[in-house]
Amino acid sequence: MEIWPGKNHPLGASVDRDGTNFALFSEDATAVTLCLFDADGAESQLSLTEVDGYVWHGYVPGAGQGQRYGFRVDGPWEPANGLRFNRAKLLLDPYAKGVEGAVEWGQEVFAYQLGEPLLRNDADSAAHSYRGVVVDDAFDWNSADGTPDRGPDIPYHQSVIYEAHVKGLTQLHPDVPEELRGSYAAVAHPAVVAHLKKLGVTAVELMPVHQFVQDERLLEQGLRNYWGYNTIGFFAPHNEYAATADPCDHVREFKTMVKELHRNGLEVILDVVYNHTAEGNHLGPTLSFRGIDNAAYYRLQEENKEQYLDYTGTGNSLNVRSPHSLQLIMDSLRYWVSEMHVDGFRFDLAATLAREFYDVDKLSSFFDMVQQDPIVSRVKLIAEPWDLGPGGYQVGNFPPQWTEWNGKFRDTVRDFWRGEPSTLGEFAARLTGSSDLYGHSGRRPVASINFVTAHDGFTLADLVSYNDKHNEANGEENRDGESHNRSWNHGVEGPTSDPAVLELRARGQRNFLTTLLLSQGVPMLLHGDELGRSQQGNNNGYAQDSALTWIDWEHADSALIDFVSALGALRKAHPVFRRRRFFDGRPVERGDDGALPDIVWLRPDAAAMAPADWDNGFGRSIGVFLNGGGIPDCDTKGQPVVDDCFLMLFNGGDGPVDFTLPAEDYSTRWVVEIHTNGVSASEFSAGAVVGVAAHSVLVLRAPERN
Repeated sequence: MEIWPGKNHPLGASVDRDGTNFALFSEDATAVTLCLFDADGAESQLSLTEVDGYVWHGYVPGAGQGQRYGFRVDGPWEPANGLRFNRAKLLLDPYAKGVEGAVEWGQEVFAYQLGEPLLRNDADSAAHSYRGVVVDDAFDWNSADGTPDRGPDIPYHQSVIYEAHVKGLTQLHPDVPEELRGSYAAVAHPAVVAHLKKLGVTAVELMPVHQFVQDERLLEQGLRNYWGYNTIGFFAPHNEYAATADPCDHVREFKTMVKELHRNGLEVILDVVYNHTAEGNHLGPTLSFRGIDNAAYYRLQEENKEQYLDYTGTGNSLNVRSPHSLQLIMDSLRYWVSEMHVDGFRFDLAATLAREFYDVDKLSSFFDMVQQDPIVSRVKLIAEPWDLGPGGYQVGNFPPQWTEWNGKFRDTVRDFWRGEPSTLGEFAARLTGSSDLYGHSGRRPVASINFVTAHDGFTLADLVSYNDKHNEANGEENRDGESHNRSWNHGVEGPTSDPAVLELRARGQRNFLTTLLLSQGVPMLLHGDELGRSQQGNNNGYAQDSALTWIDWEHADSALIDFVSALGALRKAHPVFRRRRFFDGRPVERGDDGALPDIVWLRPDAAAMAPADWDNGFGRSIGVFLNGGGIPDCDTKGQPVVDDCFLMLFNGGDGPVDFTLPAEDYSTRWVVEIHTNGVSASEFSAGAVVGVAAHSVLVLRAPERN
């Protein structure tokens, strides 16, 4: 085959009507060979002799969409100096947009002799690893009437996020055709979309869909990497989630999914893993980055460059000090926005990306690049604001442009509803947007992504059914997973037929969901929590690609689905639950009805909470009045919005509590909107005494607009 000089940009494989340009960065390589594979797997090798700015490149006439390829990179084998070149290893292009195959574990995919980590191994890996696939980006984004796809562009304060797994969400859905289940196409199936819209969801946050590796250890145990936090290709949709076999169709299927979700008013957010790769520590395989330029892509220990710095618990950390690693991340992000039309990203272990030197630094180069990027800076950016390194817990410390998974919301809300003492004050802070975390840095309540459960930990049904984790199925003797879950089994560990316990658990789920969806900030639901999904007490389902983790649609709790839908509709209808600014306690004029503060915290006797009431350590019941009379900055014109007023009565105690409703200057009457354990009437007058059952919440609305 013929090869021309080509160009050093863009990196990766860029196809046109006459051929394909290939470009690969490697600073320390001495030679780079492009390997092309025909339909029978026969390999042709072409030397890339052109090098500009450490980018090796060449143009191959006649190589078009669907061409399988990889690289072999020559250079020193000096592990002690961080150099791990071995041309016997076929390497996946970091910029490959399509990926074919899987890793076949054995000596061939390791660059060293197993058992002798400093001794190079020259077994050829081509038949045992991935191949990149040349993909044409052409796609018709227009709808049937010619309208171009632009995405819903939903403001944060109107957002409800649904964390979902492509396979777990759809694998058992009875209305999805069997051949589509577990795929990108299934996520966009009308039955799945209808369910999401019924809940009031505005954005689907997909767990990792970048190409990832199935771990050798798990496969040997008969398990699989289900979650996908093991990325090897930052540009390619994971090939196992496609309904079709052709990698070129994988990209089209993903784009079609995005287009269909957008058409239904749903945004697509990707959970992305740029903090590490699937190549692991110094004993891991050589699949891509390690063999291309180990020292550029990974953080190595200063005193021993054979070893890696590991802030992620996976064996390596991506080297964000390197401009080429940063370029890889930014190019990937731009690609998924520009070409795949996604609407945002949730960054796994985002604190690692801010470790330019040692400490987490919100002034790091990564944040600078995101801030000034004209494409990436305009989409939703959500941080998991922690990693496993020193000082890694950074909730509240990310730059103003970012939102954060608020782990303190999760912990506080769990503690309140399981009856922990001294939680009232912090519960109030979390319910109102966590101004203590975000109010000091120019941020607003939407900086807080509120959640009670996520993929990592108990499901909601298990949170109210288990005191302890039950991870025996993971093959680690129940040592893995979080041991301090802040859960409560309501008297029985695991499954039970006791109706009293079952009723308490159902009430507990409703309490959590009500608190989540009616708190200030951005709520995030975990897929299946709205219908009672259980993992039988397993709080670390990363390796369970089975019915244990998939949504069981056949046994869905339809009453709970309806309850969540009612909560979603209430939140959407009333901006008092999704303010763009923090409460400040100042009086708000309400027409002819005088003025009351925008928020008032109330004791059960209707008296305003005093400092001593917050500090007594024993209070487990509280009321909060939300003033709808002139909510600032809640419409598109920036004008105050007038909404109904609400009264939320929380009883986290073990016995019923009589709440006295406030006087007529708050409202003359109150209508029941939400209750988690029944109530004696559908509406009440000012000053009435209302019994709120143990472990329950009551939401009342003043029907007149004051």
